[in-house]
Amino acid sequence: MSPVLGLLGVLLLQSGARGFGILPGDSKSHQEITEEAILNVTVQVCRALAEAEGNDFDLPSQPFTASGVAAACRAQGSVKSFQRAISSITLRNVRVDLLEALDPRFHFDDETFVGGRDIITTGLQMVKAENKQQNFEAAQDSLGETLHTLQDFYSHSNWAENGNTLPNSNLIRANTSIGNLADESRATCRSCDGDDCSNNILEDIARDQILTTGYFAIIPGTSKPSGKCSHGGALDLTSRIEPTGGINKDTFDSEHGFLHSEAAALATMATSEILENVRQAAGNQPFLQMLGISRGSGKALCFVIDTTQSMGDDIAAVQSAAASLIDGQVGTDDEPSAYILVPFNDPAFGPPIRTSDPEAFKNILDDLTASGGGDDEEPALSGLQLALSNAPQSSDIFLFTDAPAKDPQLKSTVIALIERTQSAVYFLITQTAANSRRRRQLSRPQASGRIAESDARLYKELAEAAGGLVVQLRQDELQEATGIVGQMSSASLVTLLRASRTAGQNGDFAFAVDETVGDLRLLLTGPSSRITVTDPQGVEQVFTTMSLQPVGNLQTLQLDSQVGRWQVTVESANAFTLKAVGRSPVDFLFDFVEYVPSRNTFDVLDTRPSAGTNGSLLVTLTDAEAADVTRVTLVEVAGSPEVPGQVEPQGRGRYLVRVESVPSAPFVVRVEGNAVNADGTFQRQSPTSFRASNITIQAKAPRNLVPGTPLSVPFAVTVKGSGGNVSIRATANDPLYTVTAPSTLPAAPGASANGTVTLSVPLNTPSGTTVTLVIEAEDPGVGDVNYAVLRISVLNPVSDFTPPACEVLSAVRCVRNSSAASWHLLVRVSDGPQGTGVERVSLARGNGTLHLRPAPDDQNVTLATYDALCKWPEVELQVVDNVGNSDTCSFDAFTATSGGAGGHAAFFLTGAPLGWAALALALRVLQSLSVR
Repeated sequence: MSPVLGLLGVLLLQSGARGFGILPGDSKSHQEITEEAILNVTVQVCRALAEAEGNDFDLPSQPFTASGVAAACRAQGSVKSFQRAISSITLRNVRVDLLEALDPRFHFDDETFVGGRDIITTGLQMVKAENKQQNFEAAQDSLGETLHTLQDFYSHSNWAENGNTLPNSNLIRANTSIGNLADESRATCRSCDGDDCSNNILEDIARDQILTTGYFAIIPGTSKPSGKCSHGGALDLTSRIEPTGGINKDTFDSEHGFLHSEAAALATMATSEILENVRQAAGNQPFLQMLGISRGSGKALCFVIDTTQSMGDDIAAVQSAAASLIDGQVGTDDEPSAYILVPFNDPAFGPPIRTSDPEAFKNILDDLTASGGGDDEEPALSGLQLALSNAPQSSDIFLFTDAPAKDPQLKSTVIALIERTQSAVYFLITQTAANSRRRRQLSRPQASGRIAESDARLYKELAEAAGGLVVQLRQDELQEATGIVGQMSSASLVTLLRASRTAGQNGDFAFAVDETVGDLRLLLTGPSSRITVTDPQGVEQVFTTMSLQPVGNLQTLQLDSQVGRWQVTVESANAFTLKAVGRSPVDFLFDFVEYVPSRNTFDVLDTRPSAGTNGSLLVTLTDAEAADVTRVTLVEVAGSPEVPGQVEPQGRGRYLVRVESVPSAPFVVRVEGNAVNADGTFQRQSPTSFRASNITIQAKAPRNLVPGTPLSVPFAVTVKGSGGNVSIRATANDPLYTVTAPSTLPAAPGASANGTVTLSVPLNTPSGTTVTLVIEAEDPGVGDVNYAVLRISVLNPVSDFTPPACEVLSAVRCVRNSSAASWHLLVRVSDGPQGTGVERVSLARGNGTLHLRPAPDDQNVTLATYDALCKWPEVELQVVDNVGNSDTCSFDAFTATSGGAGGHAAFFLTGAPLGWAALALALRVLQSLSVR
């Protein structure tokens, strides 16, 4: 984003000129509208799933919360991933006001109905394609951006003034009529009567149900067509041109604020409608996965495995250890929502393999064999980069190797991805006793399978950034070590303390345990001579390496979970890392944000924060009813300095935190507060460490790219101090993607240097593929690095906007009072000759049996046979094509009549998902229950 656009965006936000508000207040904000709809629709989907499985569904208490809804969905383990998904969607929604502040299409200003609808339908296509490729986080981003424009329609147009009480469903359907749009020459408004704008829309506009929106401009000299309405507000210069005033309903204080509640209610229903459309296209389970909800942890378990020849003896041990870890999690709250494997050989690595089936994943692991290699180093970081780009946020990644990395130039890229995804990486490095002896004799290993301490240092730096561990061990210790480290992938794992010290530094540490914490453990890597642990009662225990029985260089200590403050002293002549972890349902999420104090507004950073200056964080508790936050501190990992922040509650478990000076050294985020209705001080730390930078990098990527067409991504770099030449690197997450960028940029002191990255992907890249582009800028004189991590989605042009159609080929109907009899349907589901093909036909409602088979003479046709007892006379089929166009076909056993090939029967095809009237009624019931 250019400095000019950034300033304009800030001014617009400060004035409240663009869309619904940003943060909670008396008026409904974009965040509140979005979160309310997500929670309501999630409840609806989980209730439908429970009923389909024959289970009871307990409605969560009011008002709905992420933790309450997850519990009602029997997905307590995925509270954190659900809350993260909600935050990602809402924050992307807010960002549109900053990045697209002056484009009227994104806000339905200037009567840009077709352009605004195109943004919505294109965004909806992207969400569906990304879900199909299981790129759920990219789908969250696309959904959030799309929802902003959709919601602004109800605030900026006269849809509410025209008396509409239901959303305009054609906004989410391409190639349909949005409504009776005002001609450019047609007058729509008169001037307001002073501050009273309640009657400024002309009577014939409402009478003829004409659609209009306000015009908006902040550049002097801008005009609007004669007789047109304005948006309104202090910065809108068109509102001072006849007809004066405005019609926006962004807040209660807006010119048409008397309709703010109606506009917000319409926006909430429209948000629910588009979510339902996404659900229909994806299916229930993938839809919930997009929202981070699953019957387990909501996390991914990812293995990055060296398959070169020297790992021949180790792979069997890895397979056995991984199988034990997977089996121990199946059926528990810790069961991952996805399993990912990234093998790496030399020179090849990948592709990533993903499945949600634990048995299928174990079979994939069992098929691994060792071959190739031949030299001392392997592309471990290339495999890790691929894993970080494909795994969801906060994943647990286990990398198995016996060799140093041959691609250390990727270190800063990998650290950037670690920081942005906040994933934990655990390195398990195997070696034999013979290799250990040989390693002591050589400055660098001369044969595969031998890794020197100098080579392991790179892995340790990465593990320190990721909050993980480097465990160096013998092959016969691999099973035990994987079991210990595998416990780190628990859904309820929380970090209470994390620190590291260099060789010769002893350490004194303290952490607090509250009543919600159980399974308290210490993990220490690096040989130590003495550990002293003092519990909250003052009882002191001393442990040595012998009493701890280490596995490789990993020492673990199980503690009782006494509530209170614990003290730990580590005495060691060697470098070491220390972690205190436990299990608890209460944790926190956070993002670094750019804060605008005058408007209490922020935007999430895709880069490192600026070093030595003030900074801001948005902290969110996963269970706002269990604890509150009173103190947030940035704590240096390798020392004791701390930077406290000013904590400002934002409601619903969110806190805005401002710090005066972000430290330059690596740091973690520590959150403290009070446990509600329980004993003990609440304390958590981020497992991932972060760094600030004296380099600022800004980049804005287009929403999508077309395969085979080069995409330009402009960026700007600013360096504090004396400036100079800045080194530039740009990498993508697949070696088949072409990336070009300048190698250096001259940056004058305090001035921006502009550059462009060009990106292209092969023609056969499917829609929904996510390209992770990392642009790095480094000051070579001091080694300072900053980055911008961008997710760009591939979208092939779509020309099919019509859902599949249903036709009854034959039917055996029921007669009244024949509930013991059965009925039968044979339905032809076709996507038409120009369609993309039928992807899925499923049973949306009905207690009978559905069988599907392809038509022998047409690949775009599926034949569906349905059989049921007459006591279950209704059935509803969900039909979806290959680009996500969906609809429902409903049939009744008493009115369906037989028809021959090409014949028709008495059935109906609903014009809106699940029948809009029924959905609207259900949403109204849910909304009435969730009034805050």
